[in-house]
Amino acid sequence: MRVKLYKYHFQTWASFIFISGIILLPSPSLALPPSLLVQNAPSNATDYLNQGLQAVQTGRIQDAIAYFRQAAQLDPNLAPAHYNLGLALRQAGQLQPAADAFYRATQADPKFALAYANLGGALLEGNNLQQANDYLQRAIELDPKLGVAHYNLGLVREQQQDWDKAIASFKKAMEYSKNAPEPAYHLGICYLQQNKLDKAKDAFRKAIQINPKYPEAYYSLGSLLYSQGKSKDALEAFRKSAEANSNYPNAYYGAGLAFIQLQQYADAVQVLQFARDLYKAQNNLEWANKTEQLLQQAQRMN
Repeated sequence: MRVKLYKYHFQTWASFIFISGIILLPSPSLALPPSLLVQNAPSNATDYLNQGLQAVQTGRIQDAIAYFRQAAQLDPNLAPAHYNLGLALRQAGQLQPAADAFYRATQADPKFALAYANLGGALLEGNNLQQANDYLQRAIELDPKLGVAHYNLGLVREQQQDWDKAIASFKKAMEYSKNAPEPAYHLGICYLQQNKLDKAKDAFRKAIQINPKYPEAYYSLGSLLYSQGKSKDALEAFRKSAEANSNYPNAYYGAGLAFIQLQQYADAVQVLQFARDLYKAQNNLEWANKTEQLLQQAQRMN
């Protein structure tokens, strides 16, 4: 029986690399410039900026947005105010206002590479690929070792299905952001598209090595192994995907396929029921229906 795996949907989220900068403290994925955090400055604008940073660190995003806006209004040339406003707005899901704030940060400081990188990421999420490419290239010109810029450029190229250039960008991102698992994961996705399966497996395993709780990486590795008929290895990868995120329905769907391939139909029924219920709870009705169809097949075989 030939059954399609749930395909990983490309998402233009800018990943943990993109979002980690909001607190503006050193993070495992990306070291951020200490100059962004203005301390002990006499102006009211910088006081508001620092209050906004404190609000972010305590999870008060809406308060942070208000503080950053006030700082930017008081001093339109204070680039960190616009930049942090963009990050906070992005965190709140306000994509267009975030892009506008990042743009104002680049206007206030035309050499602010990280602002260009995040502006490119925001435009990527809005599917404005050409402008995203232009701003990301500018970020790399300003700071050739800025991992987040290479990563977001890789996402642009992945979206354009320019696999060779995407691979080159993700490799650069891995070089400059060694603790970030996302570039390795997307490198694996690109190798899959080129049918370079061994390289894809190595890339997924690299992502897992960096982040042992990366459900999408385990799932993609399991999908690849399943396609090669390595059902037991695939099942182990799907199990680890579910352990990394118990609400990730793809992991249970993949496990159901592996159990069917292993002729363990009762186990397949159990995990497929769980996958179906999770898809429904997450309002993914298309895959809830597909899982129900596979579940019925497994029940007939049981």
